[in-house]
Amino acid sequence: MLELRPSCEGCGKALPPNADDAMICSFECTFCESCALTTLQNVCPNCGGNFRHRPIRPAAMLGKHPASSERHRVGVDEVAHGGYLARYRDTPPTER
Repeated sequence: MLELRPSCEGCGKALPPNADDAMICSFECTFCESCALTTLQNVCPNCGGNFRHRPIRPAAMLGKHPASSERHRVGVDEVAHGGYLARYRDTPPTER
């Protein structure tokens, strides 16, 4: 079950469970669409994977399966991301 993390790990923007601009990688690192696609250029700074829009959990299911309230650190390690970006920016996600 996805955690549905509450905020962007890049800029700190709130990303409630129904946010249509929340994006995740396969490890569920969570970023807003602007950070994921513009700042990070679709390369996760934590694993080198790509991003997809996070599914929206139906409101009726949030009572039984609530979203996480744990905020993760805000900010990107530019050195680590630079390494992933150099390695993967021109490589399609299916070939990373």
